[in-house]
Amino acid sequence: MSLIWPMLVVGAIGFTLSQQPVINAATAQTLNSPFAAAAFSLTISAVVVFAIFLATGAPTRPAQVLDLPWWSILAGVIGAAFVAGGAMLLPLTGAALFFVCLVAGQLLGAVFADLVGTFGLEPRGLSFQKIAGVLLAFVGAALVRWG
Repeated sequence: MSLIWPMLVVGAIGFTLSQQPVINAATAQTLNSPFAAAAFSLTISAVVVFAIFLATGAPTRPAQVLDLPWWSILAGVIGAAFVAGGAMLLPLTGAALFFVCLVAGQLLGAVFADLVGTFGLEPRGLSFQKIAGVLLAFVGAALVRWG
């Protein structure tokens, strides 16, 4: 199966995602609080996702929430940290530095997740190319900051 289509969609999501902290930072300025901006953003996200969930008619029962592993809540905590952190830190770093650091950290975390097989993921080996890719992301962060 070709991965071109999924890669293009992920790229488009990444492009739009780059605007979220910018919007949240502007919202934080208007609301005088990065946390108020994060609460507003996450509330809108919850409403939209819940509406899509209801519209799709997914056969999920509320009791299934009790079957989730304890670490499932971490996704929401991480999302809140991203939204609030972006609203708070983007005005200090600028969009480019914020995202290049974010991507470098994401790549490091992703390689770790692949290597260890975190949260039920099938472990994948470590290669020179993966290590080099992560190091290049950190070099990119340094270039954006001091270049």
